[in-house]
Amino acid sequence: MVPGVPLPPEIQLAQRLAGNEQVTRDRALRKLQKYIVARSQRATGGFTPEELLKVWKGLFYCMWMQDKPLQQEDLGRTIAQLVHAFQTTESQHLFLRAFWQTMIREWVGIDRLRLDKFYMLMRMVLSESLKAVKTGGWEERQIEQLLQLLTTEILSPDSQAPNGVKSHFLEIFLEELTKVGAAELTADQNLQFIKPFCQIAARTKDSLVLHKITQSIFEAIVEQAPLAIEDLMNELDAQSGEGEGSDEDDGDDDSDEASEDEQDLQDTAPKNQPAGEAPWPFDYEAVANKLFKLASRQSTPSQNRKRLYKVIQKLRDLAGGIFPEDDVPEKAYKKLLEGRRKQKKKKKRLPTLQPQNKEGGSETEASSADPSRGRKRKRSRKTDEKAGQRGPPGKRRKPGARAKGPRVQQPKRKKKGSSQSAK
Repeated sequence: MVPGVPLPPEIQLAQRLAGNEQVTRDRALRKLQKYIVARSQRATGGFTPEELLKVWKGLFYCMWMQDKPLQQEDLGRTIAQLVHAFQTTESQHLFLRAFWQTMIREWVGIDRLRLDKFYMLMRMVLSESLKAVKTGGWEERQIEQLLQLLTTEILSPDSQAPNGVKSHFLEIFLEELTKVGAAELTADQNLQFIKPFCQIAARTKDSLVLHKITQSIFEAIVEQAPLAIEDLMNELDAQSGEGEGSDEDDGDDDSDEASEDEQDLQDTAPKNQPAGEAPWPFDYEAVANKLFKLASRQSTPSQNRKRLYKVIQKLRDLAGGIFPEDDVPEKAYKKLLEGRRKQKKKKKRLPTLQPQNKEGGSETEASSADPSRGRKRKRSRKTDEKAGQRGPPGKRRKPGARAKGPRVQQPKRKKKGSSQSAK
């Protein structure tokens, strides 16, 4: 660098963002946001990929230097929301691409203590990128561009992304998509979000990617089954209302127990579906057909084909209204309800008084707690009886020899010769 020539603004901001003082970092972050807004409004002279990589290096170490958890969360949200300061979709995607490239490059140097806050930053950036697409009205072109960016940088065979970045991205993608677009996305739009993962699952040779896509994307869709579960719970509510009306003569306690149990079961959200979120539509048959078309190709590895065929069968069962064995809500509901009622009835019964032993517990409890005591007593009695028949400790008795001693009486044996003579 030539002395006397000022540094580019991106490098100056990056240096201040990585400063030791928090006041300096906060001030640089506010200046960066204003600088992005001002520069992105120009018709020409937008950001280049190299400039955004420098900006993201400063933002990365700005997050690195933040220690307190609450301030980490605020800082991560502020950094992730910088994507909305860009005025065009192309500049937003350049910013997001630079973020994932920075995470992939710096991931190896992140220590164990700082790993959680960068996991959080990845989640927040993904959420804000989906919100940017939502602001554009979920246009098909914007969805394709975002998915192409994410799959190219993270899941492509040519990508240098480490396993930690791949795993975490696949774990949080469907969760963040549900939070942002569950109430607005249609079944066709959801299928558009799933198509890239179907293609990658059919052709990837990375066992980790195949496992994570199957578990965190397809299995999560099967486990949610949101519309069917909601309809089933509505039917259970109606049945419980009729049951309470017919069983009023049985007593107030039973009705209270049933209502409490039903309320507990209703409060339990399905797996992988956070409480308070609206269920989102999904065309299970369309997803199954798409997967089958890709999995049935000759170029698909046999391991991928076997794994995907299992998912296809589950999706087709859901499309036909059949729940898997592990996710039948009605059976689980009835069994759990009956079990809770039996437990509560047993608790209401008064326990019978039992004589207490020296330790303070009853004899029945002691015997039930340690069933081997009775056996030990019997064995000790037998050993005591046999002890009197044994000789001195140093001498061993032969199997056929008789025990010696004045008090021991041996039974008399009949001789065969005398019995024959008597006859």
